Amino acid sequence: MIFETETRTVRLARTRRTLIAALLALLTPTTAHAAPAFAYQPERHAPGETVTLPVRDALAALTVADEDRAGYSRDQFKHWTDADKDGCNTRAEVLLEEAVTSPEIGAKCALTGGSWYSPYDDRYFDSASQLDVDHLLSVAMTA
Repeated sequence: MIFETETRTVRLARTRRTLIAALLALLTPTTAHAAPAFAYQPERHAPGETVTLPVRDALAALTVADEDRAGYSRDQFKHWTDADKDGCNTRAEVLLEEAVTSPEIGAKCALTGGSWYSPYDDRYFDSASQLDVDHLLSVAMTA
C-alpha cells in the first residue's frame, strides 16, 4: 500500500529523475547537432568545450578510481529504511519509481513483475531481484 502523500523519498526520486532526464536531453544527439561518426575520444576535446554524445559513450568515458574507505563506516548510514512509513523500504521505492513497466505490489511491499532498463549496461530486466539499487552519490568516497 503506497500513500499519496509526497515524502522526502518521493521528492528526492523525482528530483533525481528530473536531473537524469536533463542529462539525457543534453547528452542525446539531435539531428541539428548529431554526434560524430567516430567513437568518443576524450582527448579530442578541449576542457570546458561542449560535447554532444550518447549517454552510453559518456558513461564509458568516466574515470574509475580505486576505492578508499579511510574514515568511512557503513554504520553511519541507515540501511533500507521506510522513511515515509508506507510499508515500502527505500529499495522498493526506488524500484517503483524507476520501473519501465510497473510491478505488482504485494504483502510487505514485495514486488512481482515489472521491468527496468539499465543505461549502464544497456539491458532490460524483468525481475527486481536481478537489480542492485545503489547511491547516485556514493556514501563511501573514492580517492
